[in-house]
Amino acid sequence: MYVIGTAGHVDHGKSTLVKALTGIDPDRLAEEQRREMTIDLGFAWLRLPSGRTVSLVDVPGHERFIKNMLAGVGGLDAALLIIAADEGFMPQTTEHLAILDLLQIQHGVVVLTKADLVEAEWLELVREDVASRLHGTSLAAAPVVAVSARTGQGLNELKTIIDQVLEATPTRGDARGVPRLPIDRTFSIEGFGTVVTGTLIDGPLTLGQEVVILPHGLPARIRGLQVHKQRGEMALPGSRVAVNLAGLHPSQIRRGDVLSLPGRYQPTQMLDLRLRTLADAPPIKQNDGLDLFVGAAEVRCRITLLDAEVLQPGAESWVQLRLDAPVVVTKGDRCILRVASPSLTVAGGQVVDPHPPRHRRFRAEVVAGLETLARGNPDELLLQALGAGPPREVADLLQELGMPESIGLPLVEDLVAQGRVQMLGSPPNAALVSPEGWGRLTERLAAPLRAYQRRYPLREGMPREEVRQRLRLTPRLLALCLEAAQQQGLLGWNETSVWIAGHRAEPDATTRRSLDAALAAMARSPYAPPTPDLDPELLAWALERGLLVRVAADLFFLPATYAELVAWVRATIISTGSVQVSQLRDQFGTTRRYALGLLEHLDERRVTRRVGEGRVLV
Repeated sequence: MYVIGTAGHVDHGKSTLVKALTGIDPDRLAEEQRREMTIDLGFAWLRLPSGRTVSLVDVPGHERFIKNMLAGVGGLDAALLIIAADEGFMPQTTEHLAILDLLQIQHGVVVLTKADLVEAEWLELVREDVASRLHGTSLAAAPVVAVSARTGQGLNELKTIIDQVLEATPTRGDARGVPRLPIDRTFSIEGFGTVVTGTLIDGPLTLGQEVVILPHGLPARIRGLQVHKQRGEMALPGSRVAVNLAGLHPSQIRRGDVLSLPGRYQPTQMLDLRLRTLADAPPIKQNDGLDLFVGAAEVRCRITLLDAEVLQPGAESWVQLRLDAPVVVTKGDRCILRVASPSLTVAGGQVVDPHPPRHRRFRAEVVAGLETLARGNPDELLLQALGAGPPREVADLLQELGMPESIGLPLVEDLVAQGRVQMLGSPPNAALVSPEGWGRLTERLAAPLRAYQRRYPLREGMPREEVRQRLRLTPRLLALCLEAAQQQGLLGWNETSVWIAGHRAEPDATTRRSLDAALAAMARSPYAPPTPDLDPELLAWALERGLLVRVAADLFFLPATYAELVAWVRATIISTGSVQVSQLRDQFGTTRRYALGLLEHLDERRVTRRVGEGRVLV
């Protein structure tokens, strides 16, 4: 479902074109029909060649009714910029185009009406003038169609082109958020009661739903729903909707109020926005009074220039608006600002924070925070930066996003409390990872650990540095990850190794029997033991567990024997001053090979040192 609005100068044929396209006269007021001039918003609908049905909002073109025009353009998906071929651009054409550009309505068609009144050469000149005036605006790429509502010329072509434009226009019909209906009309129908109309955005409405009229919090119930005069059980966002309400009188509701669900939106009287002024607008000064138009609402406000002394024509600035009355808006809503006298559109902007604290001017941290908000919701920015990737240190992440700690740290606390991110470690040296990122990381860690343990079942675990290189983490991030994974019962670790939780490096029965046999053979000849004929992995395991002591590449002793030999060497040196290889050999009935190997081993460990033919204690 799409909503298309007309725009253009008074008497350029907007309402006539709508009637020619739809068969519906949008001029619903008797005064409009008598004066043949649109005063307030008019509504119709149109079925296009593709079969899609679109809503049409016809707006007044006279400068005296520009405020009514602004009440109708807030929820548009596309625009028909109407220009009479016999007159070309006129003052309200220019202002309406500026408003569409400030609202960033990027899809539309330029319709040259009354084409039957001009020659082909003149029409071509008008096309050239239109192209030059559209350059640099949001409608710069809009197609131009010449039509005549009186003769029917170009109407079918216009319908086809509208269809083509809408093919490239995002639809809002699948939005399933909290519904908002900015009310642009309210009236009573005998036998039914109060009816309000507007363009539904953000989410659907359903029959029987309990609703509230904001900003005054008036409760009501939906008694009936109509879209294009067809009753239904549900109205989808992106459609023009008439809502029959039970529990309220029309006098309690005014244009600019918002229909929504109870407890979901909070009215505000303070807004932060990024504001752009028109090139021909007068300068805007600090604390100037302006008229704000947002949704269907109009409210008086005062402006605070946050990063400029004066906002010059064609410039952009961060501003805060202080409103005289509450409105209901959300982040991303676009708005228009006008001066009251002379009545003139001067600027437009996009809301980045609908509920800000009051700011002081020229504060770098305020501007930095607003720039962060402008790139998206802070939580969305942070979650997007994390993605499904590895952990990020909090300080580095906030610095990368340009997010002040005053925004970032409370946000991190909220996201952790909601379970949307996981914190590793504790502030101020904590890291963050998304649940998906943590799942991927632990799987990336678990798979190679399992493979390593299958290949080396007798090793305690994978070397810690190998783990770090595989995960491409800094040593500090690795430590945070290992600690968190251990707390979750996923793995174990020490200063040198990492292993899957529950892993025990133990030989199987067959392997254990071969080890026991080697140890028994060494015990039978403890001072000249045979070199154990063991698999290198089993030998390393035995050494790590202290079942053997290696003194040279191929010389091993049982631990008790080794302790006995070392104790004798120490005692002998203390009593006699030194010890020689032959003394050790003869004392234990071993060979020179074993005696020399042990003493050289003690030299390497700096227990002894060689002096001449003997050894002394270090």
